[in-house]
Amino acid sequence: MKLQRYELTPQMKQYDDFDNRGHTRYLPYLMYFNHADYRSDVLNTDRFGFRFTHGPGGRAALDGDVAQGPVRLFVGSSVALGIGATSDATTIPSYLWSRYAPSTPWLNFSGRSYNSAQELILMLLYRHLLPRVEEIVILSGVNNLLLSRLPAWQQGEHGAFFYCNEYFQHMEQLRAHHRRPGRKLWGRAARTQGPVPQAADAAVPALSELISHATELTERHVDGWRQLAAATGARVSYVLTPLAPWVREEPAEEEATLFAELDRLSGFGVPLDEMFGEIATLDAGRQYAQALREVCGKQDVRFLEIAPLIAEAAGPKDWLFVDRGHFTDQGSDLFARILADHLSLS
Repeated sequence: MKLQRYELTPQMKQYDDFDNRGHTRYLPYLMYFNHADYRSDVLNTDRFGFRFTHGPGGRAALDGDVAQGPVRLFVGSSVALGIGATSDATTIPSYLWSRYAPSTPWLNFSGRSYNSAQELILMLLYRHLLPRVEEIVILSGVNNLLLSRLPAWQQGEHGAFFYCNEYFQHMEQLRAHHRRPGRKLWGRAARTQGPVPQAADAAVPALSELISHATELTERHVDGWRQLAAATGARVSYVLTPLAPWVREEPAEEEATLFAELDRLSGFGVPLDEMFGEIATLDAGRQYAQALREVCGKQDVRFLEIAPLIAEAAGPKDWLFVDRGHFTDQGSDLFARILADHLSLS
């Protein structure tokens, strides 16, 4: 079947390969991370899995030519990584380095499908390889809100993560293996236990509860970033990742075509109301932004709600999104320009 998605956004073929679950790379503590040493015309990663950025000094990644520093970090999940961009040079951090804030190299410090806990852990695991960091921009928040829709038994103490249902399923299979009759553990017979408890009621909480839960997790991890940065003098800014419906209610023509096709194809997406529910409204985005603004204000971390700024700067026909969560090159360029201006990065 001929897909308009691949006709309008041919680069997405490469991202689908990059995100192939059959080749998921699992790492201790992080659960999973980007493919390492990935090579293509669209995206490339270093030996750790960090995507390259491009700027006046060439290209850079954690495993690159920035050992002396200083550098700026662009932290986050798939939007920060640049899913949807036609090349490494057209991601948001690359546009910052090459056009709008070029004085210092920007490193793409993001992981596909990460929540705020994984973003912070990524920094803890690799900070020993970083040169001096003078600026940290965190583009995050939306995944915490989306994951808050999962059942309570998957949330635990630290919030849910993508693919956690598979994790719990396989961990229970492992426990069942160790509970086999007669199996000895350190000289003792293994005790028989029941399966992982799962709540019978899997109803999605009200929007206010989702926002409260996601905000609590974000506050916890923003505080971690703040304390890490305090030791180095780096400035921390937090930007709420926008969903397309948070920017404008009427998509551009190309966006409408892509959104409708993604809704039809279960292999690539699910209907909007199933995937995002009540989150995918302009009002939900504004409520969540206000909650995060208050959290960041308490911790003296700069906060930016960029969705209305993009809406104000973009024309009604401007093609900004390849799907409801990721930007085109035009969208990334506009995003980087607004970011540099409102956070005084240049």
